[in-house]
Amino acid sequence: MVEPSELSYSVGMSNTTYVAIREARGIIQDAQRIVVLTGAGMSAESGVPTFRDAQTGLWEKYSPEELATPEAMYNRPDLVWSWMLHQARVMRSVEPHDGHKVLGRWQRELVSNGGALDIVTQNIDDLHERGGSDVLAHLHGTTFTFRCFDCDAPSDYELDDPTDEQLQATPALDQLMLEDPPACPACSYGFIRPDIVMFGELLPQQAMDNALDAVRAADVAIVVGTSNIVQPAATLPLAASAAGAQVIEINPNQTPLSQDADLYISGTARNILPELHP
Repeated sequence: MVEPSELSYSVGMSNTTYVAIREARGIIQDAQRIVVLTGAGMSAESGVPTFRDAQTGLWEKYSPEELATPEAMYNRPDLVWSWMLHQARVMRSVEPHDGHKVLGRWQRELVSNGGALDIVTQNIDDLHERGGSDVLAHLHGTTFTFRCFDCDAPSDYELDDPTDEQLQATPALDQLMLEDPPACPACSYGFIRPDIVMFGELLPQQAMDNALDAVRAADVAIVVGTSNIVQPAATLPLAASAAGAQVIEINPNQTPLSQDADLYISGTARNILPELHP
């Protein structure tokens, strides 16, 4: 059992949280295969707005449900491409936090000792990778890889570092911000898009298969910063539990998973994950 002196009160945790962290570390200390399932709350602590947060400036007029659809991109490729680039630039302008970084260290340590720490994320940013982790599955794709809207051929398009002007995206910049997506070099008639899952599209099957394999093989599943509402990702903790894994949820607010998890820890990824690292 972890001794109290090994834990820190630096995050101002309550006694209940402190006890839950002690219990979690007891669960984790002998685990050789860990799967970490992350959602929007993980990225929000780095400054990435959750997908349905109010937009600013130019983008106040549009909702994600209006723009992040294949139909919208077909009808207004310039508007949808520009909006998606704005989201990508915001993501690239922020940095991974301590929770991201500790997962990278933890993953390398387990792998070096013959174990595994698999990361399955619903987030479309690259904060896990920039924090030093390999990601097993991006369930909703990633905004930093691209493919053709028409023929699906992969593209080597790379996003430039954002300027302050691009990040502000105020209404006065309408004409400056709107741009057409580049043409697809493979088919010559299509245009490229971020390789993300838009509303109405299916999740990438390989990513979901990899995620299911990981949760079924895990000793412990740590569920971080997700509402546990979005399907089919919300089924993964249940699949882990059914296969014999112990499920630990980290979230400042309880979710539909909280009562079924083996342990619920009230807190955020940035504060709690570093405390769990053995």
